[in-house]
Amino acid sequence: MNAIFQTEPNLAFVVLRLGLAVTFFAHGSQHLLGWFGGRGPKGQVSNWKEKYHIPIWIGVIGVATEALAVPAMLLGFLTRPLALGLVIFTAVALYKGHWEFGFFVSGGGRKGSGIEYCLALFLMALALLVGGGGAFSIDHMLSR
Repeated sequence: MNAIFQTEPNLAFVVLRLGLAVTFFAHGSQHLLGWFGGRGPKGQVSNWKEKYHIPIWIGVIGVATEALAVPAMLLGFLTRPLALGLVIFTAVALYKGHWEFGFFVSGGGRKGSGIEYCLALFLMALALLVGGGGAFSIDHMLSR
């Protein structure tokens, strides 16, 4: 159990954790609540099913992971398990939704966005999976 909560009191992981939480708040709010021009959960899961052939139950898990990640990352609670969920979520997004459009978000002029943004989120989540929540986290408090 200690492996889940173990983390160094490092401020770099706090910055990563908070940056990921803010980013996924905006991004996840599109999927979960339909804010910022999003489709909401039903529309988003249906879109993933139709466009990328992702089963509905996996889409529901993806939306739930985004929703749970925001408050947990803000608090630094269960950072590693939720970071693993975000690593998987962003890896699927990279492969299924962005890879064909190249590297840049602009998609090189094609309709769709490349891997640039999603890759940054993947690497941020991967760093938190490896390093944990850092200083000022509930995980750090529990691991002492």
